[in-house]
Amino acid sequence: GDKTQNHLRMSVIQQGTATLRKAKKTTVKTSLDNPFVFQWKTIDGEDMHFILETLEERIKHIGLKKIETPRKKKRSLTKKQTERKCDAGTDELPKEETESHQQKPGWTDIIIRRQLAIGINEVTKALEKNELLLLLVCKSAKPAMITSHLIELSASRATPAGQVPRLSETIAPLLGLTSILALGFKKQSDKFSEAIAAIIPKIPALEVPWFQYRTEESMAYVDTDSSENLEPEELAEVLGDKLTSQKRKDTESNRPDLSNVILQPLKIKKLVPNPNKIKKPPRKKKKASSA
Repeated sequence: GDKTQNHLRMSVIQQGTATLRKAKKTTVKTSLDNPFVFQWKTIDGEDMHFILETLEERIKHIGLKKIETPRKKKRSLTKKQTERKCDAGTDELPKEETESHQQKPGWTDIIIRRQLAIGINEVTKALEKNELLLLLVCKSAKPAMITSHLIELSASRATPAGQVPRLSETIAPLLGLTSILALGFKKQSDKFSEAIAAIIPKIPALEVPWFQYRTEESMAYVDTDSSENLEPEELAEVLGDKLTSQKRKDTESNRPDLSNVILQPLKIKKLVPNPNKIKKPPRKKKKASSA
């Protein structure tokens, strides 16, 4: 009788306390947001097909590719090995191993590989050091913010850059990679000088308010009539020299023309963590495997 009375008291107290609980105040975090919105100018149509075809032909001609060792499951290997050992002996295993290890893992030509910046991290570092002549970004990169910072970096270094659809699915298999979200060509890339000279005129100028004058000047280098009669190696050297000379002029003057820049106030952004108050399901503890 005493146990049932105590149980009833506890249930009454629990019901009472649940109704008397006050709702927690929603925590709102305020932060300053950038008022400028940067977006890539997507290269579609004939220009897209031209860029992909020129890159595809050049990479096939050079033969640059990353060779990886095939990953094999341990369980399947042990089963196959035991079956072969029992049936036919161990004479067949060394032949398969020698066939799989005929091509060494890694890049076919490291010198040519160093002329490229593959991936967002490599491209970002190369832009910071002002080492790129051309940058191509794949449209399939999601979320878009992982490549948006490259717009400002490219404009600050006067590097032509554009967003090309199907870049990853076209170029990645040729190089032996699963995906390529960003592809940069360095200034000393003599193997890709012809492709760079052909692609740069197809790249639209980047729209960054405080670097607009630099992108226009960088595109003007390509439109000069003197560049048509130059060989690919000479053209790459001329482009690199002009970009470095322009950088020296900018650093010496320290007075950029900002007449077209319209200043805007910073936006106040309010963040409400978990506004719908959705609770995560509890994690199921993995049972210890019995020996």
